[in-house]
Amino acid sequence: MSSPVIGATEPPDLHVMSFNLRRAMDSPLLPRSERWSVRSSAVRDVLRIERPTVLGLQEARPRSLRVVMDALGPHHRAIGRGRGREGTGEGTPLVYDAQRLRVESWEQRALSDHPEVPGSRTWGNLIPRTLVRAEFSDSVTGARFVVINTHLDPLSARSRRRSAEAIAALIAGIDLPVLVLGDFNAALHSRSLRALLASGGTSDSWASAQRHLTPEWGSFVGSHPPRLRGRRIDGVLATDDVAVRAVGMNTRTLDGIRPSDHLPMQALVRITEEVR
Repeated sequence: MSSPVIGATEPPDLHVMSFNLRRAMDSPLLPRSERWSVRSSAVRDVLRIERPTVLGLQEARPRSLRVVMDALGPHHRAIGRGRGREGTGEGTPLVYDAQRLRVESWEQRALSDHPEVPGSRTWGNLIPRTLVRAEFSDSVTGARFVVINTHLDPLSARSRRRSAEAIAALIAGIDLPVLVLGDFNAALHSRSLRALLASGGTSDSWASAQRHLTPEWGSFVGSHPPRLRGRRIDGVLATDDVAVRAVGMNTRTLDGIRPSDHLPMQALVRITEEVR
């Protein structure tokens, strides 16, 4: 068995992961290796060996979330609903180690002109887009921090830009360290994410990390081997009061089966201040 990229961590460090699971489907039209009934074992394998403290999921459906929770065990909890009007369908839940972290508050917002209206979409995206924001307190260190998890639109640059602006505005009103996890569906240096990275108070953890544990692969791999110098559209962003001690990307497979068409993005972080 290969070693974890980061694995279980000890305080004061936190292991955070962003992981697009790919929609759980079992269509006979899909190649066998891409069917959820086949891939789910590889998802379990990754999570059992990595043991993230906080996990941001994208394209999560109830059946795939059950696999995630089974892999991580009874001490992990999930917050977040589906993106539809009734809270159904795919979601961007946050999963966390409840032995280490306590949720002080959380909310789910639509990425639209009406964030309080579930399922709303006004920025050119054909399907609803959401974020889940949670404030955590660390039961060991006492540090408080906020994690935002999201999945931006793959087709509409306008929707991605407006979403980035909305997340940046949300961060501006938070006086705690912030981590943003997500599949941004754009390269981290792209124009549509500029508001979030340039003026939104966050930086790409890959750029600020003290150590790189793996090469920087393109994070959307499809059914192909990972490629260097490909677009990395998945990431962990952090405000400057989060020390990013290490980052890596997970290329683990199980018997040749890739868990998803995205590579999980992982970071080892330490909260250095409680208030910005």
